[in-house]
Amino acid sequence: MTEIRGIIDGFDHSNLLARDARGARPIGTLIKLARKQRKMSEADLAARIGIARSTLQIIEKGSAKAEIGLVFEAAHLVGVPLFVSEPSAVAAQIGLVEDKLALLPQSVRRPRTEVKDDF
Repeated sequence: MTEIRGIIDGFDHSNLLARDARGARPIGTLIKLARKQRKMSEADLAARIGIARSTLQIIEKGSAKAEIGLVFEAAHLVGVPLFVSEPSAVAAQIGLVEDKLALLPQSVRRPRTEVKDDF
């Protein structure tokens, strides 16, 4: 038992947290891009997941505070693939995704529906 405890105590947890934060940011950015490309508002996606809009904002920022199940649910609903065959390709696409986000409008609004009042 002390051997296992020594292995756990000797593990550098700060490096693990840094890796998790670096991995969460690209997924959040991809979720935000996919949501905007589908012309979904934050409120719409949050309602589909069953969470508050503020929680979705935490997910899209790539915060390590977001629950992984909610991140996976958001990714699934907007069509972001969670598993890739070539991990090095993901790093190259991060810059491209951020460039695309810069070109998209900051907010997504629902199209106005014309009221039909000709009875």
